[in-house]
Amino acid sequence: MNNPLVTVIIPVYNGEEFLKGSIESVLAQDYSPFEVIVVDDGSDDGTADIARSFEDVRYIYRENGGVGQAKNTGIEAARGELYANIDADDTMPPWKLKVQVEHLRAHPHVTAVLGRQEWVNAPSWITRDVVYGDLDGIPLSSMVIPVRVLKELGGFDDNVGGDIDFLVRLREAGYSFDILRDIVLYRRYHGGNTFASQQVTAPMPLISLKAKLDRERARTADPREASKA
Repeated sequence: MNNPLVTVIIPVYNGEEFLKGSIESVLAQDYSPFEVIVVDDGSDDGTADIARSFEDVRYIYRENGGVGQAKNTGIEAARGELYANIDADDTMPPWKLKVQVEHLRAHPHVTAVLGRQEWVNAPSWITRDVVYGDLDGIPLSSMVIPVRVLKELGGFDDNVGGDIDFLVRLREAGYSFDILRDIVLYRRYHGGNTFASQQVTAPMPLISLKAKLDRERARTADPREASKA
């Protein structure tokens, strides 16, 4: 049986400092086949030149709209059966795609698979996961999942929690996910990380929870749903 094509999406905004290393880590995967799509979210630095310097990378430019919309743009352009993602300031070990795809193929009842992460230059305020003991817990951006499921659930929405909200909706829809003990992502802390700014300005888990409650109230208010109760 042939391996499924994996689409690796790299959303980026003004990421010239680290983008090259991120792309190189994807191209070094010991899995095939895969494609790489860099979605430039309105950068005005050297991001475009760096992305276009790689012959095997598809480059898409869009007006700035946030990382979630950049991912959704990549999803719409994806040719692969499976989706993977990496931020432009992170890298992945060469075994990432192989171990995660193999897990999905060995466990057909599982829809998505995540893994663990290691940090570079992590600040002291990042907390540890209570199960694995890892800094900042399990990275939701490590997910490998069928593209069709992403499209079915409407992709990512930064306004209600981005990756966190998507995982909530995934569970609501009855899909399951597993978490591997393998390190599948190397995170680089540099002070400009998106999540770092959210520590102060946007309590994303609470926003995602409110969105979930709103959906539940909407279903309850629908007479067709109430009649099923």
